[in-house]
Amino acid sequence: MRALIIDDSAVMRKVIERALRQAGLELTEVLQASNGEEALQALRDDSGKPNPLSLILSDINMPVMDGLQFLEQRRDEKLGVGIPVVMITTEGSEPLVLRAISAGAMGYICKPFTAEQVKARVVPLLRVA
Repeated sequence: MRALIIDDSAVMRKVIERALRQAGLELTEVLQASNGEEALQALRDDSGKPNPLSLILSDINMPVMDGLQFLEQRRDEKLGVGIPVVMITTEGSEPLVLRAISAGAMGYICKPFTAEQVKARVVPLLRVA
């Protein structure tokens, strides 16, 4: 399974990767981006590869391009269609959650989180995808 983790903190990207592994997901490759622009480029570069991404996890608050802008631009460019996106963030306000879902997010995890929370929110999406 291949995943893309988007967060402006390198430490948080490693924490998320570790939580995915602790949740029992067998990651063969983890792409990382520090903002939405880098993530869009990663999706463009990955387009058409024989082993597509299985999952995208994104923070909301990031410099350059935030997670909500990433979701909206991804949708507009039709990048990574069908890949489930889970937002991982400290922002839990209802308007942000609704905006993320309307832009294509399929799940939401609030920081701080546990591997069990990651497993509960991510694994069902992978079975559907």
